[in-house]
Parts: sequence; C-alpha cells; structure tokens
Amino acid sequence: MSQNETLFNRAQQVIPGGVNSPVRAFGSVGGFPRFIQRAEGARMWDADGKAYIDYVGSWGPAIAGHAHPEIVEAVRKAALDGLSFGAPTEAEVEMAEQLCAQLPGMDMVRLVSSGTEATMSAIRLARGFTGRDAIIKFEGCYHGHADCLLVKAGSGALTFGNPSSGGVPADFAKHTLVLDYNDPDQLEATFKAKGSDIAAVIVEPFAGNMNLVRPSDRFLQTLRELCTAHGAVLIFDEVMTGFRVGPQGAQGLVGITPDLTTLGKVVGGGMPVGAFGGRRDIMEKIAPLGPVYQAGTLSGSPVAVAAGLASLKLVRQAGFYEQLADRARQLTEGLSAVARQHGVAFCAQSVGGMFGLYFSEEPPQGFADVMASDRERFNRFFHAMLEHGHYFAPSAFEAGFVSAAHTVEDIDATICAAEQVFADLAA
Repeated sequence: MSQNETLFNRAQQVIPGGVNSPVRAFGSVGGFPRFIQRAEGARMWDADGKAYIDYVGSWGPAIAGHAHPEIVEAVRKAALDGLSFGAPTEAEVEMAEQLCAQLPGMDMVRLVSSGTEATMSAIRLARGFTGRDAIIKFEGCYHGHADCLLVKAGSGALTFGNPSSGGVPADFAKHTLVLDYNDPDQLEATFKAKGSDIAAVIVEPFAGNMNLVRPSDRFLQTLRELCTAHGAVLIFDEVMTGFRVGPQGAQGLVGITPDLTTLGKVVGGGMPVGAFGGRRDIMEKIAPLGPVYQAGTLSGSPVAVAAGLASLKLVRQAGFYEQLADRARQLTEGLSAVARQHGVAFCAQSVGGMFGLYFSEEPPQGFADVMASDRERFNRFFHAMLEHGHYFAPSAFEAGFVSAAHTVEDIDATICAAEQVFADLAA
C-alpha cells in the first residue's frame, strides 16, 4: 500500500476527514491525497518519494517557488530573535509601508493572520463605517469561512441568502445578498431596490475559487459606480490575486480602486499572514482609533512578516511578472493546443501567474458556466496527470498557479504528458 494511503487512513482516525482543510481530502476528484514531505522550486515530493511538478503552490503564496533560499533565510534570521512578542516590531511598519506604497487607494493597513480574518474584519469595518447591515457577495466567490460569507443564493435575485454551511444561523445569513458574477444588470436592480441598506459589496476581482473567471469591464465599473453613488464600501478580496497577477494586484490591472482591499498568500511568503486596508477615513474606525473592534495576538508575527517582506522583495525584481505571465501562457496555450489535436472539449486562460483549466468549449463567465463543465472528464485528467508526476488542484473549481521557479522545460514536460492524457480521454 502507498505510504500516502497509509497516512490518510491514520489521519482519518484523529482528524475530521483526514485533513485540516477540506479540498485537501480529494473529495471532489476521488482517491487519496498525497502527503507532502518536502518541496523545492517548482517540485514537491510525497511520502512515497515521488516527485511532482507543482501547479498549486500552496494555493498561491509560493510565487517565487518552494523553499526559496532568500525567504528561508529571512525566516531563519527572524526566528533566532524570537517567534512572537505580542508587541509591535519595526518589520510590521515596513510591511505596512510597502503595502500602502504599492496598492492604489491603500492609505492604512492592518495585518492579521489569515485571509478569513482579513475579509471578516473588512466586512465588520464596512458595517461599522456605514451603519448598515446588508452586504452583497457573488455566487461562486469564496471569501473565507466567516458566518456571514458562508451563504448561498436565496429564492430570487432580490432575496437575502440562506446558510450554505451547518452551524450558520439563518439570522446571520439574512443580511447577505448573493448575486451572479458578471451580471451588471442584476447589480443595478439590486441597488435600486436596496441601495440604502447595503453596507458593502465584496468581490474577487478575478474569481479564483470557482476556477479562474475573468470579470467583464462593465461588471467591475458598474460595481464601482453603484457603491460610490449609494455610499456602500467596495471591497476587493485580493487574498488570492494580490501580488499574484501583477505588482498592484487585480486593481492595478483593471484600473479600479476599491475602498478596502483584503490580502493574504503572497504577502505571507508561505507563512500565515493576511491584511486589510484602504481609505484612511474608513480605517480610522478600527480600534483603538474607532469603535470597530479587531484584534489578534499573532497579527504581524515577526517570523511571518519576515517571510512576506522577502517575498515582496523578490516580486519587485525587474521582469518578474513578465516572466511569470509568459510561463502561465505557455502552459495554457500548450494544453489547449494538444486538447484540440485530440478533439477534446477543453480551454484554458491565465492572468499573471494564475490560470484556469476548463473542460468546456469556452471559458466560464460565472458560476453556472463552471457547473456546466465536464467535471468527470476533469477528474480523469487530474488523476492521469498526477500519475505522470504533475500536480494540479484537486478540484475543477480551483484556479492553478505557476511560479518563477517553473522553467520552460517544466512546462514542456507537463504539455508532453498532457498530450498522452488527452489522447486517452478522447478514446
């Protein structure tokens, strides 16, 4: 029996589902997860010693590659001075200064320990700033596991949502409206009916948690205009896209400045860090300056901040994002080409170092399109590529990532393996 399977059997006895985050369980693709022993550059090795070219990258933060020596050294040096103080450090100030300097509209920022903390806190802040309760989110977008965000659509576009998780009271969900991504007409109708009640709209500017879905120009522009007109706070959830798709995140690419931004992943360089920030008049409502409470003993952990600062230094190198985007395009265009050769309904797209793979004729525009793709064929593709030593996200609903450590030869090897897999899928 594989050592991975043995470990999974052990884990299921003491960890719910055998994993500490659900997607790791391979629940949507079947089989057992690979237990990773180590990773370096673009590769990981599992408990059986098998190597994989990795396209998950710890779900985004390994943008420079796994175990990058500069990040590891920064962590080592910080750890030697102490793991945690529960008091301010100069590194926290440096991190905040860098984030405010690089992101449009970010006047002030607060560090936290996870993306969920960042989004949860940003929504509380928006409610405290506006004095309103209602928020809007979009079907298929994931913003962490805070109660008010684990909500599915109600019975109609203008009805508030219902809990999508056990343990979430209906009273929490009733303040969340769930709309369709990329539907500006629905947005306009919702603000016309309920604009004075809406505290905030939270959106992934490039969705990554229902696979990669690009926004239409009109969708994001309409969001900005409606929030401004109705006094609602526009929150860009850039936990996944921040410093992943470009030096100013998604907001730099689309040219739209949100009121608040949430960050994670790359900002932590592989360590647990999140952040939220934005307009000064909003951020000054946070304690100890204002009445909106937020706290965290390990917020701004010196070791995690050291990793994040090292990661942000690497991505500022000349040509970093151009090379990253080239590698992602090489992958998506190569996979699409070999799929066409074998007559498999498949397409792919990328933005920066982030990409989406779809077993459908066209890239999705929203959640319904993602749900209509051929997930059974994706599962077969996933397992076949895994067997060949290429590790993609174990779900048809997740975006993938390339890193600066991926070489042209790595991508070519993946495309070569995929050619055989697509041939088998077409048979």
